[in-house]
Amino acid sequence: METLSRSLPASVWEKTRVWLRVHWRMFLAGWRRGARYRAAALGGLVANLTFGFLKASILVAAVRAGGGEISGYDTASITAYTWLSQAFLGSVNLSGRVDLADRMKDGSIVVDLLRPVDLQTASTAQEVGRALFALLPRAVPLIALGVLVGGMRLPLDPLTVGLGAVSVVAGTTLSFLVVYLVAIAGFWTVETRGIQVAYMVISGFLAGLFVPVTLFPGWLLATARATPFPSVLQTPIDVVSGHVSGTQAVQAVIVQLAWIVGTLVVGRLLTQAGRRRLEVQGG
Repeated sequence: METLSRSLPASVWEKTRVWLRVHWRMFLAGWRRGARYRAAALGGLVANLTFGFLKASILVAAVRAGGGEISGYDTASITAYTWLSQAFLGSVNLSGRVDLADRMKDGSIVVDLLRPVDLQTASTAQEVGRALFALLPRAVPLIALGVLVGGMRLPLDPLTVGLGAVSVVAGTTLSFLVVYLVAIAGFWTVETRGIQVAYMVISGFLAGLFVPVTLFPGWLLATARATPFPSVLQTPIDVVSGHVSGTQAVQAVIVQLAWIVGTLVVGRLLTQAGRRRLEVQGG
């Protein structure tokens, strides 16, 4: 018994080390995959830049028409919101599309389920690696343009920068964990495109892609905050821009982490149920 108690921590540590090594390699594989599509990154940058100018002009005009402030947003903060929302758009998944859904449909998901890695965490690690690479060719230039052209100012104190980095990674991870739930609906349905379209419409609106969620009427704001979507995009924007700071910023990041844990648990339960349900046509 004493020998077992002494060997248990070493065994747990070894499993943890293996888990981290495998998922780090999946993350790097996703990063390298993102680095291959440079033309797509350039196209995304041009699109985000174009819509950034349009959205900035509309929202700044709305703030000025409202007397210089709307729901805590003045001209400077609404400008920061605009450019950061466009900058992070290339990294968070608000489209509902993911390669896993295609593998669910054609039956190749069976191969993934036979591998000695967790389907949920491994696929998410790879997608997050690809998504975070997009920050380099898309987010960095857009933030620089926002500062140089749009007059955006960002706080550079260590606490805000550190919490901002954690919030961006957490938001990106959460977005793919939620999309994972959309993809594994394929365990029970032949086609998930309808669910993906519904997700794209709802998630973008409730995440704060078009306007800050704090501009919503009370009932709609409460509805949005009852979902993980504001933690995907609105929270990283608020933390990085300094719109929330100090204790509020820490609480916002904690909410993000809580949503990550929740979606992990739900995804694991649905995956276990789906494995028992899965049938591959012709296989």
